Amino acid sequence: MESAIDYHTARALLEWQVELGATEAMLDAPLNRYEVPEKHATPKPATEAQEAPVQPTVDPVVVAQKCAASCKDLEALKREMAAFEHCELKRGARNLVFSDGNPAARVMIIGEAPGRDEDRIGKPFVGRAGQLLDRMFEAIDMGRDNALSAQSIYITNVLPWRPPQNRDPKTEEIEMLKPFLQRHVEIVAPDAIVLMGNISCQAVLGRKGITRLRGTWQEAFGKPVLPMFHPAYLLRQPHAKRETWADLLSLQAKLRQLG
Repeated sequence: MESAIDYHTARALLEWQVELGATEAMLDAPLNRYEVPEKHATPKPATEAQEAPVQPTVDPVVVAQKCAASCKDLEALKREMAAFEHCELKRGARNLVFSDGNPAARVMIIGEAPGRDEDRIGKPFVGRAGQLLDRMFEAIDMGRDNALSAQSIYITNVLPWRPPQNRDPKTEEIEMLKPFLQRHVEIVAPDAIVLMGNISCQAVLGRKGITRLRGTWQEAFGKPVLPMFHPAYLLRQPHAKRETWADLLSLQAKLRQLG
């Protein structure tokens, strides 16, 4: 009996197998599907020697502490802050907003963060809130332009760069820039510090809730600290100016007490 299959029979059998769903022809030799050939084996993971070295994580707070500690004066502090590359706010800001007023002042005011006008000009409190701040301190015979330390004020912010859309600073932004703020206070060495608003209280005192905190003297950085309403808040809530006037009188009395 002839074992060979003629062409037409073989083609009919093949078409029948295709209709059944066959997609691959059998090999000449049987294949054990339970044994994976070496060439199809899953690649072995790279050894420890072949793996790329892990880059050490940089802690921005530690970097800021080292930079701030190296500063002997305000010019050096300003240079170190301008060179600090670990805060993303820097990339979206126009200017570093460092300070304004008399560095020899008895009173240091710490605001929150620059706004649009401050970012444009490069000085803190220059918009409507800044104008109100000037009028507030003029009421107790003090101002940023006074040459006498007893009658002058010195102003800075928790953050030197404007947050986008004037949003509140994030906790990690405050923490990484706080070493610069602390060194700023140490160099200026004021007799008293005024914290303007919630963000300043969060950064310096570790607490928020300006309505409860305002008017009550605290201590931070080794200095007496007085929380007050931010002038921007007073523009929205004029009725709170009465409490602010009481806080200004409290500041004036504290300065007399400190001599």
